Amino acid sequence: MKKFWYFPLLAMIGLCLSAPGAQAQQKIAYVDSDYILQRLPEYQTIQNQVNRLMQEWETELKKKKEEVDELFREYQARELLYTNEERRRKRDEIVQAEEEVERLRVKYFGPEGELFQQQDQLMRPLQERILGAIEEVATRDGYDFVFDKSGDFVFLFAREQYNLSDRVLEELGIDVDGAGRGGS
Repeated sequence: MKKFWYFPLLAMIGLCLSAPGAQAQQKIAYVDSDYILQRLPEYQTIQNQVNRLMQEWETELKKKKEEVDELFREYQARELLYTNEERRRKRDEIVQAEEEVERLRVKYFGPEGELFQQQDQLMRPLQERILGAIEEVATRDGYDFVFDKSGDFVFLFAREQYNLSDRVLEELGIDVDGAGRGGS
């Protein structure tokens, strides 16, 4: 039952948008945030920083995994020489080492891991600048709604004339020089 709370809200929005006069007054546009990001020099710098961190952490994880593999090989080679207590202790040591590798992997690359946090921290100022530029262009040009074409919102059709991506880049101080694909 909780899933259906938004249907009355959607119906009200639909009625408001279809009301006489409201339909003629709505002005809608879109941007392609991937296109905008690719044109910003800061984005490449951020990506390089994130990639460098990722490589460092992958190297650390690989080294830890190799250490675990070495422990396991050593255990296999000497298993017959160990007492039952030594076998149990060595197996526990291997399991703990494997768990540590997994904890590190989650710490670095998990959904709330350090990679995500670093990327978010580095990207936030850039995203805020882009959003500010989008708001400036939309306000100046009188748009009521601006969608992101590269997001989860699916565009089945979009007229290029409503693409504000190049105007947003210009607002951000990026020379578009006509080679871009965003509309003006």
